[in-house]
Amino acid sequence: MSSTLPSTSRSLPIALIRAREGVMAPIREMLSETGITEQQWRVLRVLSEHGLLDTTTLAERSSLLFPSLTRIAASMRDKGLITQTRDEIDRRRQLIEITAAGQKIIDDRTSQSIQIVDDIKTKLGTDNYETLLDLLGLLDLNSND
Repeated sequence: MSSTLPSTSRSLPIALIRAREGVMAPIREMLSETGITEQQWRVLRVLSEHGLLDTTTLAERSSLLFPSLTRIAASMRDKGLITQTRDEIDRRRQLIEITAAGQKIIDDRTSQSIQIVDDIKTKLGTDNYETLLDLLGLLDLNSND
């Protein structure tokens, strides 16, 4: 086993951070006029796709720590982007749903979001794009696969 660290140009953690920044830059630009954060965008996207969710499931699907989701959800509720209710059976369980205002943010940016993905696919090639998603999925510690 080698005792020499790989070059930073071949370091997976550094490469992932650089790739994330490259992917997120156009998304940040898209969100700049919305008044919502990247994390709030992820919450809205997950709720738009899956509907009403409990907070634990929403945190997992949004790739957020539960305490962060709690804080983010409070802000989003105050902005009218989500609703929060208690489960009728288990009163400790919180359920979150996207509102019409939250869905409008998604709807208004769908074409721009699709264009961002298309630009990445053009840069990588569709097959490489799909392979990259598959490979990254292998590193997902929360994946059930």
